Amino acid sequence: MSQKSLSRDFTHGNLWKQLILFSLPFMASNALQVFYSTIDMLIVGKYVGTAGLSAVAQSSQIMNFATMLCLGFSNGGQILISQALGAKKRKEMNDVIGTLFTFIALLSVVLTAIVLLFRDPILTLIKVPVESYDMAKDYMIICGAGLIFTAGYNLLSAILRGMGDAKRPFLFIGIASAVNLVLDILFTGIFGWGVAGTAWATIIGQAVSFLFSLVYLFRRREQFGFDFQKESFLPNRKYTGMIVSLGTPMAIQSGCINLSMLFVNAMINSAGVVASATFGVGCRIDDIINKISQGIQYAAMPMVSQNIGAGKQKRAQSVVWRAITCSAILTVFFLTLYVFFGTALFRLFSDDVAVHEMSGTFISAILWMFPAFAVMRGSGAFIQGIGNAKLCMVLAILDGVVLRIGLSWLFGIVFGWGFFGFVLGYALAPYGYAIPSMLYFLSGMWKKRKTLAERL
Repeated sequence: MSQKSLSRDFTHGNLWKQLILFSLPFMASNALQVFYSTIDMLIVGKYVGTAGLSAVAQSSQIMNFATMLCLGFSNGGQILISQALGAKKRKEMNDVIGTLFTFIALLSVVLTAIVLLFRDPILTLIKVPVESYDMAKDYMIICGAGLIFTAGYNLLSAILRGMGDAKRPFLFIGIASAVNLVLDILFTGIFGWGVAGTAWATIIGQAVSFLFSLVYLFRRREQFGFDFQKESFLPNRKYTGMIVSLGTPMAIQSGCINLSMLFVNAMINSAGVVASATFGVGCRIDDIINKISQGIQYAAMPMVSQNIGAGKQKRAQSVVWRAITCSAILTVFFLTLYVFFGTALFRLFSDDVAVHEMSGTFISAILWMFPAFAVMRGSGAFIQGIGNAKLCMVLAILDGVVLRIGLSWLFGIVFGWGFFGFVLGYALAPYGYAIPSMLYFLSGMWKKRKTLAERL
């Protein structure tokens, strides 16, 4: 493979070094995404107020759902690309990339039409407050119209992750973050455009990043591994079927997680405004921690895929054990941070003394989640890396719907534990993914599966 290639071969070399160096840019990218979404909320809260915060929170949930659907199919394509690369099938990889481009473009157009045509019924269905309604609608219109840029921006990052490139996705996310931050201050703070200004800043940031990355990769198409020829964008029926087969369960997986959060939030809201605020701040802190550790899973998945595609099962297993070890080290660090500085972290987000007092309850419950995530970073990457999308979907439904909603209801309402019970149910749900996925990995049942690379 050419040294100038944007792709990386993980089928040889020191796995520890490869995993750590490959993970770091993903950790930084995820931290950057969380940072600029947090800045969005802080600017809206400062210049627009509570109604604006509600509008952004409600409408962004809807847009996140649409984005996650596109990302599910992009991740399905990412697995195909990784296995094709591991099997040295460059021509097939070119065809998969072209098919994925066209598929995601068409899907984003369909989702844009749905968002724009049904924005009012959707906002009514989720009971957006009257004072936030018009602002939420503006946000949906602007972000819905620009969904193709959001989808394209995530698509290119997924393709590059599949090829073993972590540095350029970080560059592209950095561009989107910088543009978004500057325009947020300009549009919302200086021009006074309110929530619409935040929406414009978000979409323009992602559009600039997407167009920059597209031009960048076109100029380096030989190293990228996609020729950008017109005929290469024609959907290949076989690869379209494989993308749909892999992507549909992953899209459902993302949808289940979003759906379960709506139900858990509704239960916690019933415990009062302080409980709602505490959970909101806690989830923001939790999101920062989880997104950083998720960088390990992002790195491990294409490493597993390449080695499975190359027929190196033992090396793929070694990737998983190293990912679990790295995650466990991070888990100990974050547990220590939460135990000794948890309340101080809450003070950074809220000045409400009642929230500070309730933060101890949140922390005592959420700590149970961390060991599950330590395991999932490795076992989850493995299941995705080998392309067992159906199992991913089943485990996500078990985690996101059956346990997250069921345990929160059981502990919080049936047992009468209130806020502590709701958070505990939320924290224990990931074991529904972590334990079965680890048992599947240890069982060796997956060794009988035909690899995706063999079907290309």
